[in-house]
Amino acid sequence: MAGIQNIGRVMVPVSDQDAAIAFYTGKLGFSLAADVPFGDGERWVEVTPAGGGASLALVPPRGEYQTGRMTGIALDTPDGRATQAELAAAGVDVDAETLGGDGTVPLMFFIRDPDRNTLMVVEQ
Repeated sequence: MAGIQNIGRVMVPVSDQDAAIAFYTGKLGFSLAADVPFGDGERWVEVTPAGGGASLALVPPRGEYQTGRMTGIALDTPDGRATQAELAAAGVDVDAETLGGDGTVPLMFFIRDPDRNTLMVVEQ
């Protein structure tokens, strides 16, 4: 196939880019990969997980693409229970219950960012 090699970024609608940067970098440990002027007075903001991979582009809501959505994004962690406890202690909106973890399906749980966008955390 012509030139497509990986997933580079996934758009996440946020109402306040500065608050989203603070959450994703301060609570989830992502790094700020881009924060540059874009378009007519807007900004292009990307954050990247510590282990690399696809970035999250934190974009203003547009049309039907609004905040408070199930993102379909799954974040990897080596230790699901420890990460769940760490995120909860840091004040992240974390589900108390987990799914899977029975040896056939990996342990997973859901978190929400300040805009109520839902992300899944999955034990590798």
